[in-house]
Amino acid sequence: MKIPSLFRRSVWALPAGLAMAAALPAPFAAAAATINKGDTAWMLLATILVILMTLPGLALFYGGLARSKNVLSIFMQVFICFSLISVLWFAYGYSVAFSNGNAFFGGFSKAMLAGVDITTMAATFSKETYVPELVYVVFQLTFAAITPALIVGAFAERMKFSAVLIFLVIWFTFSYLPAAHMVWWWAGPDAYTLSPDNIDVVKATVGEQAAADFLAKLAAATDEVAKAAVLADYSAAASAYNGWLFNWGAIDFAGGSVVHINAGVAGLVCAIVLGKRVGLGKEPMAPHNLVLTVIGASLLWVGWFGFNAGSNLEASGGAALAMTNSFVATAAAAMSWMFAEWIVKGHPSVLGALSGAVAGLVAVTPAAGYAGPMGAIVLGLIAGSVCFIFCTTVKNAIGYDDSLDVFGVHCIGGIIGAILTGVLVSPGLGGTGITDYVLKPGEGVIAEFAMRAQVLSQLKAVAVTILWSGIGSAILYKVVDLLIGLRPTVEQEREGLDIAAHGERAYNY
Repeated sequence: MKIPSLFRRSVWALPAGLAMAAALPAPFAAAAATINKGDTAWMLLATILVILMTLPGLALFYGGLARSKNVLSIFMQVFICFSLISVLWFAYGYSVAFSNGNAFFGGFSKAMLAGVDITTMAATFSKETYVPELVYVVFQLTFAAITPALIVGAFAERMKFSAVLIFLVIWFTFSYLPAAHMVWWWAGPDAYTLSPDNIDVVKATVGEQAAADFLAKLAAATDEVAKAAVLADYSAAASAYNGWLFNWGAIDFAGGSVVHINAGVAGLVCAIVLGKRVGLGKEPMAPHNLVLTVIGASLLWVGWFGFNAGSNLEASGGAALAMTNSFVATAAAAMSWMFAEWIVKGHPSVLGALSGAVAGLVAVTPAAGYAGPMGAIVLGLIAGSVCFIFCTTVKNAIGYDDSLDVFGVHCIGGIIGAILTGVLVSPGLGGTGITDYVLKPGEGVIAEFAMRAQVLSQLKAVAVTILWSGIGSAILYKVVDLLIGLRPTVEQEREGLDIAAHGERAYNY
């Protein structure tokens, strides 16, 4: 039975080879591979929860923050983004993100879901434990759909709908897909077991001839040193098509770099390229309905349990840890932002508490399955205060018009979370440590943890994501501007995009 190489979780670079921490679906099935119905049921539910984050969660959160003349345009952009990316994901997105290609892009072997049906399987974090591949396809679809939708908040109220559509297509293709592939793609846990009993997996990993050669060398090895050398060589061969950042050792449990930094940088670039909204600083631009924003933020928090706990891919203690961390980091960040605002501005605002909660959710995303609960609380406290500073002091000092603070919350929160994940994963700080599938191929074991090396890997991943998304987004915005123009006319912007773009009003009174 065929199994796709999944993604996710962590990898640890060692001199003798790669120590693989749990992740991705393996592109083949081990002899004892079985579908776990409990894991499958949990992943179906988690997928639905992540859909709830976008529709209606994100739409309501953003819509309430916009002015009443633009609320429908926000809903439309988020809704159509989800619909458009869904189609593109099945057409080629899944294949480019999660199939063999090179270190930056996958291939087109699974375009139009070729070879994917109700019998194919996707690996979880445990060896010989799988869920249906279609479940994994739709779960990953929800991540791919919400990421570009996050960018909508940066250009809210001042970008043509046609330009939004074109930008979403090319940004998804050239920014999201390679980021997902670089961070999350690897050969899968079962791929690192070199054994005659695992021959189908080994063949699918390195090819039939190479598989035969490695098994022959393993059989001929006369001592443990010789066997270790063969296994190290095989691990290197199995890792040849892994994502670039994955092989660097970067860990990103549920999308700190792939989702939040990626989208946040694109949002900042867009805010700079587009320029400020007409009338900014001269006309009232307060949120038109904070009740909608409260509802949206609450739905985001609920849906985020699917986002983070679902990324464990199994209904196990790892999912429970990710869920726990998503509770406490979010609560801590909401409190942190609230008190920081109270001290600085003299009052605690509802919007501040909501923004702090979202900042906490963003920051804990890369660390959800790695940090201990106490570490998650510290992470939330840091994220809430730092994101508050960026969304107020830094934003005002620089003067960019990031309409709904996509950069200040998602990019900065994602950076904080990504870097501190390298610290909080430490077993000495209550973290889970890094799982090593090469050191003991039969089962995952905890590798010796080196914080300095892990933090360096995290910094590299953050830097690459910022450069990839920043430079790429600047080019893509320019391309769209040259093709059809980015902004509506001043008259249309003053009238509001609800009428100008869609011929409708949200409120008829």
